[in-house]
Amino acid sequence: MKIKLTSVLVDDQDKALKFYTETLGFVKKTDIPAGEARWLTVVSPDGPDDIELLLEPNRNPAARTFQDALFKQGIPLTAFAVEDIRKEFERMKQLGVVFSMEPTKTGPVTVAVFEDTCGNLIQLYQV
Repeated sequence: MKIKLTSVLVDDQDKALKFYTETLGFVKKTDIPAGEARWLTVVSPDGPDDIELLLEPNRNPAARTFQDALFKQGIPLTAFAVEDIRKEFERMKQLGVVFSMEPTKTGPVTVAVFEDTCGNLIQLYQV
């Protein structure tokens, strides 16, 4: 059993694609029409391209409620690993990314939390 696909809920797929590629540095892999939305995935340029992140529309009312509740409670939807969190934090700040938590050491891990412009908080972590 392998993890090959996971998703983040987004309020706008075009905006999400722009943020996840131009700001975060992911690479678009799949973009297929799927009714009113698209099957839209990105991959890490440094990782295997068979592990995809689906930018999934939050059109389902339950999905929107879940996404809003996590955001309001300050809970990240997911987390991405980075090699140098301080460097990534500075790079992203220069691009206008809003952080709700600057890099903070929490035991053996350093974490930071930012807004992805699509309704989510995302955690960065460095071990």
